[in-house]
Amino acid sequence: MLPSAIATTDYHTGGEPFRIVADPPVPIPGATVAERRARAIGDPEVQGLRAVLCSEPRGHAGMYGGFLVPPDDDGAHLGVLFWHEDGFSTACGHGTIALGVWAVDTGLVEAPETGSVDVVVDVPSGRVTARVHREAGRVVAVDFVNVPSWVIARGVPVATSRGEVTVTVAYGGAVYATLPAAQVGLCVTPTHLGELVALGREVKGALDDSEHAVHPDDPRQDGVYGTIWFDDLGDTDGQVHQRNVTVFADGQVDRSPCGSGTCARLAVLAAEDRLPGGTVLRHDSIVGSTFTETVLERVDVGGRPAVVPRVTGTAYRTGEHVFSIDPRDPLVPGFVLR
Repeated sequence: MLPSAIATTDYHTGGEPFRIVADPPVPIPGATVAERRARAIGDPEVQGLRAVLCSEPRGHAGMYGGFLVPPDDDGAHLGVLFWHEDGFSTACGHGTIALGVWAVDTGLVEAPETGSVDVVVDVPSGRVTARVHREAGRVVAVDFVNVPSWVIARGVPVATSRGEVTVTVAYGGAVYATLPAAQVGLCVTPTHLGELVALGREVKGALDDSEHAVHPDDPRQDGVYGTIWFDDLGDTDGQVHQRNVTVFADGQVDRSPCGSGTCARLAVLAAEDRLPGGTVLRHDSIVGSTFTETVLERVDVGGRPAVVPRVTGTAYRTGEHVFSIDPRDPLVPGFVLR
């Protein structure tokens, strides 16, 4: 049964919404954040809460958010279950950036008027950090330091309605299929969005149950989360410039440059030797917002070369809401029109 009221605080990061439910009104049990996510997937009450916040008239097909839960231990400030219109994700960079701003805005984590503070967050894929930078009491940037990211497979052929494409599969907290939009004669612009969404769903569907979609250590993270289309906009001394759009879940579109997806792209570029020491990836979104990213460290994960990525962006509060649920309303939890 849904509660009669649900309180949220909403942010956007690079244009992508993030709806924070600081005090979820239904229980979400589990010993760890990853375990809570696994249980939430099969819990009708939690799924109903997610659905009502994502669906119209309270949400929309592009809505994203998180339920705050206890961290795995006292080494983190908070835990979070990321959700979207089609379910629960394992990672979310734009959401982690928003949570860093929220934690400082609310005083959960004390921050200097001018300086930086780390907000440590347990997410289903591991422990991540939002390093919040402030000047004169205002947040000016947030660094999202992610879990190690690596290339899973290169040169993977995928049949689509526009012919065969070649895909690189990479992990950045979730598994992504990445390829240039030029392979199908398109570019990453709003004009081509409908075609990119349709083809992105085809690529994801073709790879979702394949050997390339298997996480080596945690089967709860198996599956291709999304397809990343990108345009190369040219390399300069110290910078690689790309534009991307991530089509994730069942055709949902990330308005931001996608935090975890940017980490997957950084892993690919590092493997291609396009990121010599100090090189920055400037990653633009389909709406013109930008993340910048660098490799903090090169590491080994189970015999696989990987990078520890740092994505820089910021988030802005867009509102606070108390959503009402009328038990007589025949449209609860709502509907989705794409």
